[in-house]
Amino acid sequence: MMKRALISVYDKNGIVEFTKFLVEHGIEVISTGGTYSLLKKNNIEVKEVAEVTKAAEMLDGRVKTLHPVVHGGILAIRDNEEHMKTLKEREIKTIDLVCVNLYPFFEKANEGLTFEETVEFIDIGGPTMLRSAAKNFKDVVVISDVEDYKIVMEEMKESGEVSFETRKYLAMKVFNLTTAYDSAICEYLLNHMENKDKHSNKYLSLSYEKMEDLRYGENPHQEASVFTNTNKTGMLNNIVILNGKALSYNNIKDMDIAWKVVNEFEEITCCALKHNTPCGVAVGDSALDAYSKAYSCDNVSIFGGIVAINTKVTKEAAEEMKKTFLEIVIAPEFEEEALEVLKTKKNLRVIKCTSKPSDKKEVISVDGGILVQDVDRKLYEELKVVTKANPSKEHMSDMIFGMKVCKYVKSNAIVVVKDGMAKGIAGGQVNRIWATTQAIDRAGDGVILASDGFFPFRDCVDEASKHNIKGIIQPGGSMRDNESIEACNEYGIPMVLSGMRHFKH
Repeated sequence: MMKRALISVYDKNGIVEFTKFLVEHGIEVISTGGTYSLLKKNNIEVKEVAEVTKAAEMLDGRVKTLHPVVHGGILAIRDNEEHMKTLKEREIKTIDLVCVNLYPFFEKANEGLTFEETVEFIDIGGPTMLRSAAKNFKDVVVISDVEDYKIVMEEMKESGEVSFETRKYLAMKVFNLTTAYDSAICEYLLNHMENKDKHSNKYLSLSYEKMEDLRYGENPHQEASVFTNTNKTGMLNNIVILNGKALSYNNIKDMDIAWKVVNEFEEITCCALKHNTPCGVAVGDSALDAYSKAYSCDNVSIFGGIVAINTKVTKEAAEEMKKTFLEIVIAPEFEEEALEVLKTKKNLRVIKCTSKPSDKKEVISVDGGILVQDVDRKLYEELKVVTKANPSKEHMSDMIFGMKVCKYVKSNAIVVVKDGMAKGIAGGQVNRIWATTQAIDRAGDGVILASDGFFPFRDCVDEASKHNIKGIIQPGGSMRDNESIEACNEYGIPMVLSGMRHFKH
């Protein structure tokens, strides 16, 4: 039977009602600081922790619950005779319920406070009490989430106690919370290292909060959820759904890549994407121009796809988009008239996002572990013309455009370009000549060929020469680079080496 509860909360929603419930059920309440003042103000019988510990809080409140009377009362195993004997000898009473929520470090780390101000929101006493109570969950009910007051009250109303399974569940929630909390602190400190590249962590700290459960994953038989980082940066933390159904697992994956593609460019750019692969990318003079060009790159694959654009969507652009079945349109802004047009498509997800991609690391799971790497932010080391023929200024611009698109196409990736349009995109092939042939076949009148990796043989150049290709950009680095360069010289095709590959496996 519970006799005493310790309550110390930053988020005070619901705490007055919950504490009244405990007192009505004969439970003595101990509290601290602002929580104590609030409970007293509401005429709730409550003792201050300092009255119990006989030690006034110190160091601006940093030390108030870090005391043997508190942690002895929490950690004592009730059916361990030696533990209970020790409590009796030291005149310590048990604490049977701990209700604590933490200083809001997640939020404060993103409010632009000084480093010193932010550090003050690292909670010490709270996590310590929660962890102590969670370890001893068989004897102590621990509550770290406002939403769990209801669960505890319902069980106590029904049986006067909180079940073992519920206690275990609440303890699990504590360690789930403190893991994310500590990871957020670790990330914050790492980001404020003067030379963080010199500092290597033995353990990977990730801090994510569940955004929502999804209907299913890639396929209907797979369960899925979406989590967002607790520092609230990046696309997923900064979207507003203006129309349409909830986002699915595949929607989110596709939207991520499409949004990254258009944010590679300063120019007005549109990306059409299907099955996590760009099927049309183009720069334009306006939203309508960019969309129309991206659509014309592949007007078949765009059906049922995602469209991202890095400028305000106008009514004229929206009217064109409406003509095709799309899953998502994502942009930083929409004209009111454009929204009216798009909202006539009831299920079309219209997404506003004003945040550019910001992740510094990519994480991919493999069975038994995860792979972590830097996000591919760079484009080239040096653009080096290695042939007798030089590309024109316009062709060099298309080469850079093509390489930006290559970054988001599955390797082996080939992109054929003309006038700021991806005329032919092929990726995911197991050899480069297949990707080259497919991209050229789709490209029609495309004139610049970009490759994410080097040419192991001259066959890609030979194929390009048959189809009016006027320039090639590739990373270089093959032992057979000279064969491809010589082939380009034979055909009078300029070749540029970028010195940087962009595999996307």
